[in-house]
Amino acid sequence: MKAENNPDYLRATAEAVAQFRQALQEFLGLHVINEWLARGLAPAVLRRDDADPHLVSQLRAKVARAAGRASAATSLTNSFVRVQGVGDVDPIAAWHTIAQPKPLLEADDVLGACDQMLGRLEAMRLKAEAEAPPTIGAEAMHPLIWGAARRLWGDQHYRAAVASASDTLVGSVKNLTRRNDVAETALWQETFSAQDPTPGRPRLRWPGDPRDRDVKTMNDGLRQLAPGVHMTIRNPATHSTDELGEQEALERLAVLSLLARWVDDCRLDEVEALEA
Repeated sequence: MKAENNPDYLRATAEAVAQFRQALQEFLGLHVINEWLARGLAPAVLRRDDADPHLVSQLRAKVARAAGRASAATSLTNSFVRVQGVGDVDPIAAWHTIAQPKPLLEADDVLGACDQMLGRLEAMRLKAEAEAPPTIGAEAMHPLIWGAARRLWGDQHYRAAVASASDTLVGSVKNLTRRNDVAETALWQETFSAQDPTPGRPRLRWPGDPRDRDVKTMNDGLRQLAPGVHMTIRNPATHSTDELGEQEALERLAVLSLLARWVDDCRLDEVEALEA
């Protein structure tokens, strides 16, 4: 997603600009505006006589760090300052020149540019939010699925993230049913089988009266869905070498997340083996 279309990125960038502006104002609090001494040659701001040099140095470093965090805002909002004989100047990158001889900018130039950036970022964010399609929040998925996928997802290994989540879900069902004696597809088929449970072969059942139409529909649907998810999502992700795109992978994780939640909602029906 492009930066200008990402509401979260725009919001974070605006916060960085606001923090830079605040830090700059703290720095300026230890200075006075140069309105009389060699204008254009001497610094635009002069350190106050009573200002602690150590504190000035600390605040200068604070502004510099904040400028680094907000550095993307100028080009993102096209908020350059036109300086005669120089051209377009990035007010965030050039903020420090206000305290140097032959300053490129005045303090008000930088502060005013920040205000403009904040306004433009807000407008861009509102536009992006209005135009954004519904999205699936990865971190809101079932914790079993996202926990298995998160690290690989963060490294942009999307296919591997899906494979890891799929295998983790299967492993969870194996532990739940204590079935390590069948292949994965068969595990799903037997776990949701319509047949009654037998010793060593428990079943997962949607809670409620099995004669209820909605309960029967869920059991019939899970019987078909679970093996299908395994064959169409887990197997290609595990056996293929082709990388998945982010959107394709996210959709697959969403299906796995839903199946994991349904497994959690089911009850485990099992029969104890008769003693000889």
